[in-house]
Amino acid sequence: MVVHVDGGARGNPGPAAAAAVATTPEGEELAESSAYLGEVTNNVAEYRAVLLGLELARSLGAREVEVINDSELVARQIGGEYKVKSAGLKPLFIETMRELRGFDRWSVRSVRREDNVRADELVNEELDRAAS
Repeated sequence: MVVHVDGGARGNPGPAAAAAVATTPEGEELAESSAYLGEVTNNVAEYRAVLLGLELARSLGAREVEVINDSELVARQIGGEYKVKSAGLKPLFIETMRELRGFDRWSVRSVRREDNVRADELVNEELDRAAS
């Protein structure tokens, strides 16, 4: 299963949301989920989006998951290329790694924002709803 995730904050920190879109490897959408997070940083929102995506994949019965996001920092921290230096991100990183270990196989990669359109739309819908 492929899960496109995105997290975003309007301001840093600021009002934030997370979203996930589960698809088949061929791109057929299976389900989507989004959540308003309150006031957090953009990087916290990105991690919360990964966790939301993993929860969505698990709820759909996935044993393998490819997480696609538009945060190079988060993808490289999860992939082990970057150390997690921020005290605020360490607990989210630990929780994410624990959740990933629940899958038989997993991968995380980052793409450009324009290749993550639906998840980005869901984040903005949550933020617009919260602001009104």
